[in-house]
Parts: sequence; C-alpha cells; structure tokens
Amino acid sequence: MNKVYSKIESISGSVITVRADGVTYGELAEVETSFGTSLAEVNRIVGNLVSLQVFAGGRGVSTGDKIRFLGHEMRVSFSENLLGRIFNGSGEPRDRGPALKDNLTVIGGPSVNPSKRIMPRSMIHTGIPMIDMFNSLVVSQKLPIFSLSGEPYNQLLARIAMQAKVDVIVLGGMGLKYDDYLYFRSTLEEGGALSRTVMFVHTASDPTVECIMIPDMSLAVAEQFALQGKNVLVLLTDMTNFADSLKEIAITQEQVPSNRGYPGDLYSQLAARYEKAVDFDDAGSVTILAVTTMPGDDVTHPVPDNTGYITEGQFYLKGGRIEPFGSLSRLKQNVNGKTRNDHRALMDGMIRLYASYKNTLEKKSMGFMMSEWDEKLIKYGELFEKEMMDLSVNIPLEEALNLGWRILADCFKSEETGIKTDLIQQYWPAK
Repeated sequence: MNKVYSKIESISGSVITVRADGVTYGELAEVETSFGTSLAEVNRIVGNLVSLQVFAGGRGVSTGDKIRFLGHEMRVSFSENLLGRIFNGSGEPRDRGPALKDNLTVIGGPSVNPSKRIMPRSMIHTGIPMIDMFNSLVVSQKLPIFSLSGEPYNQLLARIAMQAKVDVIVLGGMGLKYDDYLYFRSTLEEGGALSRTVMFVHTASDPTVECIMIPDMSLAVAEQFALQGKNVLVLLTDMTNFADSLKEIAITQEQVPSNRGYPGDLYSQLAARYEKAVDFDDAGSVTILAVTTMPGDDVTHPVPDNTGYITEGQFYLKGGRIEPFGSLSRLKQNVNGKTRNDHRALMDGMIRLYASYKNTLEKKSMGFMMSEWDEKLIKYGELFEKEMMDLSVNIPLEEALNLGWRILADCFKSEETGIKTDLIQQYWPAK
C-alpha cells in the first residue's frame, strides 16, 4: 500500500511541492482534490522536498489535498489494438474508444545500445519528388522540418503519413490547434491510413505537462512495434511547442534560464528524443521526422539551433515548398546509389541548373538583358517549380526520375545539361 501525504508545502502554477521519502524522479502520483483525481509527475527532488507537475493544472488544488505516489513512471499500453486509435498526452482515449491498460510499457527509456544498430541502408518512399529524388528519407534517420509558422507543415506530414512506404505511422501532435487535430484525423480516415496509424495528440488547450509526454509516448510505442519487426515512421509536430513547454515548467520551478529563457538542458532533452531513431540488426526500425517551427524565420533560435547539432540534415519548408537550397539529407548517399544509375547525376544536374535559374532571376530583376541561355533557364526553373517542387505532386521515384529527364529535354539540348554522355544516351527522351 502506497503512503498517502496530506500536506502540500507550496503551490506554484501547476507545480506542487510536498515532503516525502522513497520517491524517484519521474514517478507518478495521484492528487485527490475537491474537483476529482489528477495525475502528477515528479520532476524535481531536493532532499525530501519533492516537486510534482500536476497534469490538470494547479487550479483547485489546496494545501490539504491528498497525494498518493504510485511507485512507477508514466507508462503506455502496447498492443496491435493501438492501431487506428487516438490518445492524449496522458494515454487516455480521445476517440471515445475503450481505454487500454494491458501490456504497459515505461516511456522515456534510454536509446538503443549501438551494438544492436545497423548502418542506415534503406530508403523510405514518400511519393514527394523533393524528398524521394533530391533528399531521400532513409530508414532510421532523424530529420527536422524547419518551417515558418503558417507554412503547410501539418499538411505535408499528413501526406507523408498517407503515402510513406512503412508498416506503422506514429503521429505525435504538440500544442495543436483543434482544427489541425481534426484535419489530421479526417485526412487519415478518408485516405485509409488511420488503420496503420497511432496518434498521440496534445492540443493548445490541454495541460502543459501532457505536451512533454507526447514524444516519449510516441517513441515508446514506435520502439515496441520496431521490436516486432515493423518499420515505423514517427511524425512529430511541433518540437518548438515541446521546447516551450519545457521552458514554461522550468520558469515555474525558478530554474536559472539559459538562452532566451529556455532550460540549460534543452540540447539533452531534444537529443534524448531524436536518438531513439534506430534500425535494429534483428528486427524493425524507427525513423523520426519532426517539425520545428522557427520564430521569425531565425535559424539561430535555440530550438532549431540545438536541433541542427543532433539530426542528420534538415528539410526547409518555405513558400509552401521544400527548398532545394538548405535542405539536406546527410544519409541520402547511403541509398540513392542503389535506386537507379542516373539518380545521383540527375539530382545534381537539375539542382545545378536550378541554381543558375535563380541567378538569372536576380539579373532580370536588375534590368539586365536576357540571353538565349537565360531564357532557357527561366523556362526550366518555372517547369521545375511547377512539376517537381509543388507539394501537390505525388509520383513514385521512378516516375520522378523520368519526369526530370523530360523537363531537361523540354528546355535544353542534351550537351547543355552537363550530365554524363552514357546516361544521356540511356535516358534522354526521344523527340
């Protein structure tokens, strides 16, 4: 029988403090108030002074309320019954389905032992040319999507969830507007992808502490599916909201702030989640694609800045497109040499010509006379943006490569592309 404590020392926002012995960091407790019972998590221990973050917030909590420590950390149920279900940050159903209490797994555990990992070697096909062709997503990769607020990053994640060639999708939403939550749910239902998806959703109106639970719950479930031999893609949005929740709790606890008020362990907090990406040598895999919004389009903001040191590249979402400049999948070399023999050369050649198109646009804006070559570049750039960069384009990699050749042939002579002669002889479209 767990001991019950009935004297709360202090209440500061959603953080309460009680004197207790034999309590561990991260342990759960139940707080009985006049409004009902709420979960709380231990997030600070100084001697016998224990601080807890109350999931339902501090409103309604009084110093005489009862606290009962449960003797275990936050856990999430795992089984095949999770597929098609939607939960909140406490693991409770959002979809009015039955609560799942069997086969409980502790969340937030350590990352996988390196001896159990293998080198990334397989590609995840998404049907989006700017990913598949130019910055391939690799199994077990951890990649952020750097984006301005207002960009269609949730729409992009929904498309990836529907089209990615994986066994299981785990979607973690943090600080979502209710409209965005409904968009994810309806889109995946109508697209038929909800049956292979598990959703953990924290909306902007939910308790702050539930926000920081979302990545851990998503990744704990993903790891269990991976151990069953499944290839799992974890989609997280938005990690800046996750960091802001850490910041809010740190301020409440009067921790010494670091850069822009964020806690000093922000890097470690982010790395602990991203490092869960893994390709097991004898089972499945976990791949992480996470949105990180950049306030004021500032890549030096602490959240994207720290993220860049942890992850293996990034996608830049700007103007409703994945920008070819700045976007980088550092592991694409592991896979795009195994797709088709023209993949690398075509990818490099098309981006090189697109860079020339951008230079030509600058010349045109300054009133320079356009040469015949400049006109060709302008035609090419417009076609490239419409046929390749537009996020509504949905074609397999093989078709995207063929489309690339057709775009080049529409705009240039074969010798003007700078691509190897043997590849041109093999793939250049016949007139």
